[in-house]
Amino acid sequence: MRADTGAAGAYFRSMQAALKGLRIYLADVNSPLYAHGLVGQVLVPYVDRLEATFNAWEHRVGFMERFRISRADSGFPVFQNVLTLENDRATAKERLAAMPEVDALKAEMADFILRHKQFPTALQEQIAERLYLEDIGKDAVFAPFILPETIRVSVNPKNGRPYYVVHWGVFDGSQTLPMVYMATIEDSSEAIAKSLVGADGKLNPGIDIPLPVGGLLNPEFARGFDASAERNGAYSLSPVTIAQNLDADFEHLHPKQLRRFVLGPFYSAGVTDNSDRISAILSKVRKDENAWLLTWTMQEVFSMTERPAKRGLWSSTPARDEYHINTDDLEATRQGVSDYQKHALVPHEAYQALYASGEAESIFSGFTVHVVSGNQVISEV
Repeated sequence: MRADTGAAGAYFRSMQAALKGLRIYLADVNSPLYAHGLVGQVLVPYVDRLEATFNAWEHRVGFMERFRISRADSGFPVFQNVLTLENDRATAKERLAAMPEVDALKAEMADFILRHKQFPTALQEQIAERLYLEDIGKDAVFAPFILPETIRVSVNPKNGRPYYVVHWGVFDGSQTLPMVYMATIEDSSEAIAKSLVGADGKLNPGIDIPLPVGGLLNPEFARGFDASAERNGAYSLSPVTIAQNLDADFEHLHPKQLRRFVLGPFYSAGVTDNSDRISAILSKVRKDENAWLLTWTMQEVFSMTERPAKRGLWSSTPARDEYHINTDDLEATRQGVSDYQKHALVPHEAYQALYASGEAESIFSGFTVHVVSGNQVISEV
């Protein structure tokens, strides 16, 4: 996608509008999402990261010739853009130090125009590069892997184990999809129980835990958990496989619930061609900011029971969780989940166009639809 065709601008306008709409939805405590407790709270910072990332990419288009998106699949930028951004972050500070400030470049632009009666394209590109480097230097973009963070600590009253709620992010390279993971993990190690659990079986009030905590709360397993989460982050792995792999990697960590929020595909009029039918209808919408459709899937797998550890003279097996797969639902079985939800977010004008086409029912079959109208989102249309 070339920056001088106008397609890039249309794409960024529609994506920024979609992320703004998603933010409105996530902020609405009356939305269906809040039936899932912490999910809305967890997702907002990742939307912040996506917005910052797209702002940076938009600036990058101003000084680079090409910007490619996965037009026929996810509708998100191809993974090479994510890797390039990550590589540029490593040198952003040095490159910024060698460049004039934006105000100085703007003054130079004004002077150039007055003296030469021409537009200073090279200076404009320098400003775009400067803004790009400033954006990515803030360490708030959506990286290929965003390290886990602990946001809640409590104690399971049934077994006295501490448990953590942890989340992390992955931008999948093969499917070009941003994803957020969220897990509830019990910890059966003795040392951490002595520290966190009081005599009454509740969280020790004498321990001050300044949440959120970077990484898994238990430092004994934190680095290993980071590595395991990154190793098992691919979209191609089903949630049940990921939960089982995390369970197998640690004798004393027991994933009781795993959620995966998969953002996409994204449909943008005149840019993506992942659905000819949707694109043809969206192309009738007048403004780029209203000519899009964003979908996402929320997947969940939870433990039914925990097989106890077995100790013997010659061999032993650690405790392992058995996860529920909803075999009554063929799609849940295919996804490897206990439950899943499919959602679609669409501007009011685009929804009207889809409805008027007579295609809305088939396009949104199986989805919960959320319509953006101004600064509010109307759900379950």
